[in-house]
Amino acid sequence: MKFDSPEFLQQHTESILAFYEPVVRDPKGGFFQNFRDDGSVYDPVNRHLVSSTRFVFNYAEAYRRGYGEHYADWARMGLEYLETHHRVDATGHFGWMHGEELDNTAMAYGQAFVILAYSHAHLAGLTDATAAIAAVHQLLEEQFYESDHRAYADERSADLQTLDPYRGQNANMHLCEAYIAAYRATQNTIYFDRADSLARRFAGEHASVAGGLIWEHYDASWNPDWQYNIDKPDDLFKPWGFQPGHQNEWTKLLLQLNALKSDSWYVERAKALFDAAVAKGWDSEFGGLVYGFAPTGEFADAQKYFWVQAESLAAAYRLYKVTGEEQYLDWYNRIWQYSWDNLVDHEYGAWFRVVGRDGSKISDEKSPMGKVDYHTLGACWDVMDNLN
Repeated sequence: MKFDSPEFLQQHTESILAFYEPVVRDPKGGFFQNFRDDGSVYDPVNRHLVSSTRFVFNYAEAYRRGYGEHYADWARMGLEYLETHHRVDATGHFGWMHGEELDNTAMAYGQAFVILAYSHAHLAGLTDATAAIAAVHQLLEEQFYESDHRAYADERSADLQTLDPYRGQNANMHLCEAYIAAYRATQNTIYFDRADSLARRFAGEHASVAGGLIWEHYDASWNPDWQYNIDKPDDLFKPWGFQPGHQNEWTKLLLQLNALKSDSWYVERAKALFDAAVAKGWDSEFGGLVYGFAPTGEFADAQKYFWVQAESLAAAYRLYKVTGEEQYLDWYNRIWQYSWDNLVDHEYGAWFRVVGRDGSKISDEKSPMGKVDYHTLGACWDVMDNLN
């Protein structure tokens, strides 16, 4: 299998979209968000902001890349759903979840994906999202940004009155991603500068006090919290331990910044993060990159998650293209081969969310809330953009 051929990547992304195609749209509005292996919907009610925004990304990019004219309507439908169901009129932020139980908690992570959704809809020519992007940015500035620390807090109450003391890198990483997209969409340098600042803060300064890698959790003063969720190395959004997937996701973002404005620092840090992530996170016994490893080096959670492999193969390919070093192409192919053998569903399409350390099946819930194969589609498209 030639994993870096445009024909393969085109066909594979089409097959992922095809998994969702027949069943994803809810006649009442928006998209269903919970799918079993065969594509059947197992929870038609609950909707998560992360899935709602990621579907907009998927379909805006599918339209922009010529996969089908109908994806323009689907992406617009997704934006309308965001504005009519997730947006909280009293405060202007976008609520975390609705369905059987309403959760209008304001999460910086969620607002990041709203910016990403609007930016990619704008890039696809589906809407002029300049004002919408600016509005979410302003809310983030007022409610989450801590200028003394050059970073964003994580969580506010639904009325925005109470700021949670937790601080984390994950929301800031996705805000970096969102601001890169916002800059590409609008050419407003405010967004590039913020993405650059977040990258230098987390991949540079914070990493320098954590052995060169990016730690997940911090206290309210932005000191590393080495104990937070120590009993939850498999937590969906806030796992304990160093995350190989996040080191490599930062690698990809650093190289996206470098493509916009060349700086050797981006490349040096990208190489260091990726090299350490695969050295410590690759499972030499069963293959694949594990979910997390402890500061002492042992695996904290050795399960294999789809998004970890997807972000890592995109990072590897970008490193190969910017450095010309064959080791990164080798990593790209190695990670792809593991994923092809263990995570890609060759019967129904798309990727399994997670498998056991040995590749064994864990669940028939292929795409629960939060997944929607945004990572896999995004990784493939990122590679496709860098083939030449």
